[in-house]
Amino acid sequence: MGGRVMGGPSRRGFLKGLGAAAVAAGGSSVLAACGGSSSGGGESGASGELSGSITVWSWKNPAAELKALVPGFNAVHPKVKVTVQDIGNPAIWDKITISMAAGGQGLADVLHIGVDYLPSYIEKFPGGLADISKLGANTYATSFAPGLWQTVSRDSKVYALPWEANASGFYYRSDLFGKAGVDDSTLATWEDVIAAGKKVKEATGTALLAVDRSASQADSVNLFQLLLQLQGAFYFNLDGKITLNSPEAVRAMTLIKEMNDAGLILDVQGSPGAPGYDSAVKAGKVAVCPNPAWYGGYMESLAADQSGNWKLMLPPAVTPGGSRSAIVNSTHLAVAGSSKNQRAAFAFAEFALTRPESQVAIYKNKGIFPALLKAYDDPVFHTEAAYFGGQKYAEVFLDELSKPSVATNYTADYARALKVIDDAQTKVLLQGADPASALKSAAEQLAQQTRRAQA
Repeated sequence: MGGRVMGGPSRRGFLKGLGAAAVAAGGSSVLAACGGSSSGGGESGASGELSGSITVWSWKNPAAELKALVPGFNAVHPKVKVTVQDIGNPAIWDKITISMAAGGQGLADVLHIGVDYLPSYIEKFPGGLADISKLGANTYATSFAPGLWQTVSRDSKVYALPWEANASGFYYRSDLFGKAGVDDSTLATWEDVIAAGKKVKEATGTALLAVDRSASQADSVNLFQLLLQLQGAFYFNLDGKITLNSPEAVRAMTLIKEMNDAGLILDVQGSPGAPGYDSAVKAGKVAVCPNPAWYGGYMESLAADQSGNWKLMLPPAVTPGGSRSAIVNSTHLAVAGSSKNQRAAFAFAEFALTRPESQVAIYKNKGIFPALLKAYDDPVFHTEAAYFGGQKYAEVFLDELSKPSVATNYTADYARALKVIDDAQTKVLLQGADPASALKSAAEQLAQQTRRAQA
């Protein structure tokens, strides 16, 4: 969205048609044996040299960046023809689903997949994605930001290589905090943020932050999800059990209710990257944007006249001394199980995502923050940003990404979880419902819909 890979409403849209497509496919587990790949020709000659054709599916800016890498890839593998297609976002999710449901017919060899869609493809279409551990992926198990390898793997199988790691940032209007007499170094917890927000509102009339209280779009609970992840929790635990009504969830929703009751929340339509949210930021109506890494570069063009007024810090902890690190979304490159040229497909993903040179070039062009740790050695991640008052703002994310991060289990039921949480948050913020009661009902509803146990 908005010139970045992640962060817009399309990134967490409902997985339309996924369940129906899985039924239509008859729960097929033979995708890996099916034909219909877009690749053409054999994998290698007698010398073992890669050859043939592969097709890559992505969208907009990342697709452009992948295309830019093709000449370099061909310098190493001259006999592999690479075609990168911009499928569009969210169109790509339906296209992958339909192709997998058809046994891999028409499916590309390399697939750009978001972290919230990956579990659905793995669970609903066994064999739909290749196990790239057989192609050498395990070589890179420690090459990426902590927590991401567990996200792309199941047991001994690996389904993708991490590309983008969007750690959460806490962007704030330092000029407004200054007018309110707030020392930003005192913002250690979200209770501190609420107290500061009251001062900013009184001194400047500006709301603390924006939330889509009526849940006009599927990803209206970004703040709730961030507060959960800062506590090492999520909607599901690693066993797939529902944790919507955990103490951590209640604490997160209670904090949001406290902000709302204090008049600190500006009600907008949509999430970061959507017109309603972005208009509020551009008009200077909010003092804080607790958004992913991609939003920093996006903000520079969205609200250029506010250059020098914004700064960045790690998200405050939910509890004193708690974690201030959370990877809130990510994207990956996977190899289709139906691909007839899996070695070449993996080689391209490997070239794009495991070489610091590739990731640095992509970051310079489009601001896509890499998951690859070695990329961070490049000076581009340590330069001063005029927009953020000369702050080396990328270093804030580097610090965050280098810290331990809890692996997040989105499961195939993430879309259902979003819907019940959207509803619960709306009841709390618009109807004054008790957070614990609303979350208890949400957890019970999700358990009925998915037949998952509650933790």
